[in-house]
Amino acid sequence: MPDPAILIVDDDLRMRQLIRDTLASEGINATLCSDGPEAATCLQQRTVDLIITDLMMPQMDGMELLKLALQANPDCLVVVITGYGSIESAVQAIKNGGYDYLQKPFEPDHLLLVVNRALVRLRLQEENRQLRRQVAGCQTDELLGSSKQMTELKTLITRIAPFDTTVLIQGETGTGKELVARMIHRLSQRRDQCFLPINCGALPESLLESELFGHARGAFTGADKDKKGLLESADHGTIFLDEINTTSPAFQVKLLRVLQDGSFIRVGDHDPRTVDLRVIAASNVSLDKEVQAGRFRSDLFYRLNVVTIEVPLLRERNGDIGLLAHYFLTRYAKQYGLQLTGISPDAMHYLRSYHWPGNVRELENVIERAVIMADGNDLQRQNLPGFSLKPDLLSSSSELELMPISELERRHIIRVLKATEGHKGKASKLLGMSPSSLWRKIKLYDL
Repeated sequence: MPDPAILIVDDDLRMRQLIRDTLASEGINATLCSDGPEAATCLQQRTVDLIITDLMMPQMDGMELLKLALQANPDCLVVVITGYGSIESAVQAIKNGGYDYLQKPFEPDHLLLVVNRALVRLRLQEENRQLRRQVAGCQTDELLGSSKQMTELKTLITRIAPFDTTVLIQGETGTGKELVARMIHRLSQRRDQCFLPINCGALPESLLESELFGHARGAFTGADKDKKGLLESADHGTIFLDEINTTSPAFQVKLLRVLQDGSFIRVGDHDPRTVDLRVIAASNVSLDKEVQAGRFRSDLFYRLNVVTIEVPLLRERNGDIGLLAHYFLTRYAKQYGLQLTGISPDAMHYLRSYHWPGNVRELENVIERAVIMADGNDLQRQNLPGFSLKPDLLSSSSELELMPISELERRHIIRVLKATEGHKGKASKLLGMSPSSLWRKIKLYDL
């Protein structure tokens, strides 16, 4: 986000300058206002993101300025400064919508801590707004993500979709293979025809064959009339065979014939039939390895493997987690009639630090549960299931290797701060960094 607009409002010139200089030491710029009316004029002229104001001022006190600021910009954060013994006024300001308070006299480090927290909140609010705008324009069958992996995936889909070639989609469970198939169909010449998804792993072989190819009257007990199969129902459209790796060699032979010339025979019949179909298949394991292990026919694999698409894992595109989380938040908040609009910084960091073995499907389930458990307008960290999102260091070395370096650093800083009981000077010495560097890390990781 661009540099936030910050006002420092105090009728004491020395206090205004002290706050300004303290913020400037961290590269934070602010505008000085000598009283409430001058600050009110600034609010009319431009959008203000953060106000640091004295509570007791002539003409217009900090409480009235707080009210004006929130009327002008509901997302504005207001930090009030109170004198010794005025804690009740500070609490009332918080109840009236203030963000935080500082009690005189305060240490520069304390001021920076409060301001840095506010800046993190402002960045989150802007991120939430941007993600909501992106989510608002999303289609229900759209592949979400702006990471390099997803950009390359969408480019590949756009390139191959107009051609009537067979496509093999591979990726772990929950990565969105069906969404890839739907996007290929939507961009193809068959977009106005049927898209038929079939989960091969959910049907017994005998039932799968009957459902796919159809059957003749008397083919088996209960087959009292001819039945058209799904292949015929989807004629001229696209058929998506999910979990193709679970099918038997006998079924694979019959499917191979469909791919070769579009012909098949109904169960219990003798006359071949033909269909015009585009076939997209998917597997949650490597079919190449299945062929090497003798569990999948090599001739069918080569027929399917004209164009292969590898769907990236969620942990490989960590930057897309925010957009996906907001998408699911919006969907389930609307579905359950709840007024949830954002995700807190702590909750978002928690989501982004997890390695998601269940991929996008697991993230969706976690967000749905969190939406149900949430109170207020923002989803909080405590709404997330601790049994799957572990805040402590993972025990196995393989899991540690999957953890970003930034997450290791964040957790180590937390441990050192706990060990020093929050003493920043001692912590910075133990960490081998300057106090200002430690403050920047605290700001970065929202500690």
